[in-house]
Amino acid sequence: MYGYHGCFLKVDLNTLTTEDMPISEETCRKYIGGATLAAHLIYPFVRKGMDPLAPESPLVFATGPLTLTSIPMVSRYAVAGISPLTGWWGEATSGGAFPFRLKGSGYDGIFITGRANKPVYLFLDKGRAEIRDAASLWGKDTYEVQNLIREETGQTGLGMAIIGVAGEKLVRTAGIQNDAGRSAGRCGLGALMGSKNLKAVVASGNSRPQLADPEGVNRLAKEAHAAIKASFIAIAYREYGTLLYSDMAMTLGDVPARYFTKSVFPVEKITGQTLRQKYVIENYACAGCPIGCGRQVKDFRPGIDVDGPEYETTMAFGPLCMNYDFDSIIRANHLCNTHGIDTIAAGVCIAYAMYLYEKGVLTRENAGMEIKWGDGETIVKLVEMIITGEGIGALLARGTLVMAREFGRDEGEAAQVKGMEIPMHDPRAFHGMALSYATGPRGACHLKGDYYTVDLGTAVPEYMILPGDRLSSVGKGESAARYQSFKDLYDSFALCKFSPVTVTQISQIMKAITGWEVTPQEILTTGDRSINIKRAINNRLGLTREHDKVPRICLEPLSEGSTAGVSPDMDLLLRDYYAYRRWDWDTGRPAQEKLEELGLGAVAADLYGS
Repeated sequence: MYGYHGCFLKVDLNTLTTEDMPISEETCRKYIGGATLAAHLIYPFVRKGMDPLAPESPLVFATGPLTLTSIPMVSRYAVAGISPLTGWWGEATSGGAFPFRLKGSGYDGIFITGRANKPVYLFLDKGRAEIRDAASLWGKDTYEVQNLIREETGQTGLGMAIIGVAGEKLVRTAGIQNDAGRSAGRCGLGALMGSKNLKAVVASGNSRPQLADPEGVNRLAKEAHAAIKASFIAIAYREYGTLLYSDMAMTLGDVPARYFTKSVFPVEKITGQTLRQKYVIENYACAGCPIGCGRQVKDFRPGIDVDGPEYETTMAFGPLCMNYDFDSIIRANHLCNTHGIDTIAAGVCIAYAMYLYEKGVLTRENAGMEIKWGDGETIVKLVEMIITGEGIGALLARGTLVMAREFGRDEGEAAQVKGMEIPMHDPRAFHGMALSYATGPRGACHLKGDYYTVDLGTAVPEYMILPGDRLSSVGKGESAARYQSFKDLYDSFALCKFSPVTVTQISQIMKAITGWEVTPQEILTTGDRSINIKRAINNRLGLTREHDKVPRICLEPLSEGSTAGVSPDMDLLLRDYYAYRRWDWDTGRPAQEKLEELGLGAVAADLYGS
C-alpha cells in the first residue's frame, strides 16, 4: 500500500498492552484517514446513553495519506471520540510537528480504549510502543511536560500531544495541546484523554511509507509551493497571522461582540497590525509549512515568550467580552495553552457570564465576584477558575447550554449548537455559515464548511460552488452541503484549511501518493460518506432534526453594522440542505438508500433494521 503504513497501534489501558491493528487498503480508500477513518473505527462502539468518559469509550489519533510527504501544509492530525462536552460525535485537529512524528513512528494512528489505574504516557518510536509511568508528570503543565520528557528520554526530536491540569480534572472543555501552543481544542477530548489517565502521546521517528509516484509528488509539491508563494492571502497570513481578518470581519459584521448582541466596536485595538506594533512578534510554522501563520510574543514579560493569540482566541476574549486590552487576551490565551483549555469555549462562556451578570441573573453574591463587561483581569481570573474548577468556574467549564439550564434560562440564549460553543464568525454575516453551524457533525464549527470564505470569493468550480450574496439564504442549502463535504475531508487527507490547492490538484496529489485514480467527484462522494457516517453516529446517540438549529441569541437581527436587520432563513436553508443530503425531515436520519449508495450498508442496517 502506498502512502500508508497500513497499521494503527491498538492500546488497551486496562491491561497496559499494545498490539498492531492492520488497516486494509480498501478501508483506507473508503475512509481516507484522519477524522473520517476515526469515525469508521469508533462507530461499532457507539451506544445510546453511553458515557463518553467510560473506559470502553474509544479515543483515536489519526494522520492521513498526505502527512509526512513533501506536499506543503500537511502536518496535521485528527483526534476523535464521543465528546465529553456535548455527548455527540467529537473531533478536533491540530498542526505543529507532532503529526509528522506520529506518522514517522511507523503508525498511521492510534486506537485507545480502557483506563490505566495510574497516570501513564505512550511512547512510540520506529514501530515500537511502550506505556510508561507518568506519575511525575501528573499535575504539570503542557510546557513543563515536554521539557521533562525530553530530559527523561534524552531525545530532542519528539512530537508530543499532552493534556494539562484541565484534562486531568476532566474539565469538559479541555483540549489536547502539542508542540508550541498548538491545540486540538474543541469537543473536550482532553477530558476523554484524562479519563484514561493518559497524560501524553509521545512520538519519534521518520518512517515514511512508500509513494506510488515519488517524482510526481515532488513536482506537485513544487506547484503547491508556487501557488502559496503567489497567494496574497498567504503573504498576509505570514505577516499578520489569522488576525489579518479582524478589520474586514468587523466591517462585514462577522465578529460577534458583547455576547452576540453587537457587531460594531473599536477593532483597531485588536488587529494583527496592532499586535505587531505593541509587541515583538515572531512567526511560528507547522512542520513543512512555508507560511508560518502562528505567532509568538517575545519577552511578553521579561525573559518570557508566549504563544498566540490567534483570531478566534482574540475575538473570544476580546470584543465578545467587550475587552480591548491585548495584555489580558494574551495572558488568558497562555493560560489555556498551558493548562489545556479550548479558548473558544472559554471565551463564549465568560461572555455569557458577563451577559447574565448584566441581566442580574448572576450577582456578586452567587458568583463570588463582579463579572463586568470589558474587565480583562476578570477574564484572566475566570480562565484560572475554569481550569481549577473553583467557584463559578466549575459551571463555566461545562458550557453555555449547561449554564442556561442551571439558571433556568431559555436555551436559545446559549450560544452553542449541539452543546458546542459558536466560534467567532457571526451566522448573520454569512448565511451559509449559519447552515454549516446548524448541521455540523460536531456542532458549531467554522472549519467544517467555512462557507464565509466562499462568499468572500473562494470558488470551487469543480463543484460549481460559487460566491454569492452573503446575506441571502436563497440557493445556499445545496452549495453549502457540497462545500461542507469537501472541507470535511481536509481533516482526513490531512491538509491545512488554509492551503490554496484546488480540488483537481488534490486529486493529482492523491494519485501520486497512493496510486489510486481519485477524481474530484470521488472526493466529493467520500466527503458525503464522511458526513453521513458521523451523522449516523449522532443518530445512534439520539440526535434528531431538532438538534440542527442555531440559537436565538445568534439569529436575532442586530440594529447596527452591515448586517443590521438581517437574519438567516433557517427553515429554507435546512430544507434545501436536507433535500440534497437525502436526510429524513421528520427523524433527521440519512435515507437508507443514501447510506447504501455510499457503501454504508451496515450503518443503514443499524439505523433501519436489517
